[in-house]
Amino acid sequence: MFSNRMSFSAAASFCHRFGTGLHAGADILVLLKSEAKMGSAKQCRAMEGLIEGVKKGEQLHVLMGQNDFFPTLMTVMVRVGETTGKLEYLLFLLSEHYEQQVQLRRNFISAIILPVLQLVFGILVISLLIYIMGILGSGTGGQMADILGFGLRGGTGVLIFWMYLFVFFGSIGACVLCFFKNVAGVQNLIPLIYMVPVIGTSIQTITIARFCRGLSIALGSGLEPTLAISLALDSTDSDYYRAAADDVGKAILSGATLSGALESMKILPADFIGRVEIAEHSGTDSESMAYLANEYDERAKVALKIISRTVSAIIVIAVMLLLIFMIFRIASFIFGAYDDALNDPILPR
Repeated sequence: MFSNRMSFSAAASFCHRFGTGLHAGADILVLLKSEAKMGSAKQCRAMEGLIEGVKKGEQLHVLMGQNDFFPTLMTVMVRVGETTGKLEYLLFLLSEHYEQQVQLRRNFISAIILPVLQLVFGILVISLLIYIMGILGSGTGGQMADILGFGLRGGTGVLIFWMYLFVFFGSIGACVLCFFKNVAGVQNLIPLIYMVPVIGTSIQTITIARFCRGLSIALGSGLEPTLAISLALDSTDSDYYRAAADDVGKAILSGATLSGALESMKILPADFIGRVEIAEHSGTDSESMAYLANEYDERAKVALKIISRTVSAIIVIAVMLLLIFMIFRIASFIFGAYDDALNDPILPR
């Protein structure tokens, strides 16, 4: 939602519709005019720009390359498709690739939606209790006792409570956004993240699956290894991986094989490099990479389940701890009041 680039969902739909239209023999301008009527406002403006350029006789991939809205992988694949006459075929491959990413995200969201709802319910219960303490009075005519001990009462207290929550969750969101935007080179910490048990390995598997699928599409289109690997690195959407493109170029120029170039990056696991090396010996790089991409897609699904379950467990535990904390606060207040009453010297014994 904070990116100016086409989303995975929009990219998958666009590639499928455009590929289907080309396969049916439709004119590119007709297809682009149709695309300009659907999608977000940014997508419509991007399509209108393509229409104006195509009318002037410019190639589609050149126009896409001039607009940051279109993913780099899509732009290069369109260039290869226009050059080789395989545009519709490559668009269908891209559609499958982007749809796979969409499905992974949907699976993750569906897995954590219930724990998130539980968290929201817990917050609403606490908010309601704060509000009730502000509108009810005590038996002596004053304010109701602060049974939570936060000093928050009524509508104002609820707003202050929500402000605290906004700052807390906003800080988490800002950290996540800074990570994806690679603010101050924070993605250099990725190797440390990979060392985190369970979660780190799962994140690495998902990233490698995206890299592998991108490399499979690039090699299958006939691109030379340097550009193919560079595109695959870009498909990870990680500046940490993109930065390894220079090492690949140097390795290829020095005569390294595909597996040797991948090994020179020092960011991929040894078992993946070994599989690529076996594929090279068999002489079927593109076919073997396609098979390997399918295998890593399955691994990515398992890894995402692990991450979603872990996140769900963290949320559920957080909700439980929050509610237990509140129960103990209320119990402590009640028992404290009883203790004060029993120890009051004015009361008869």
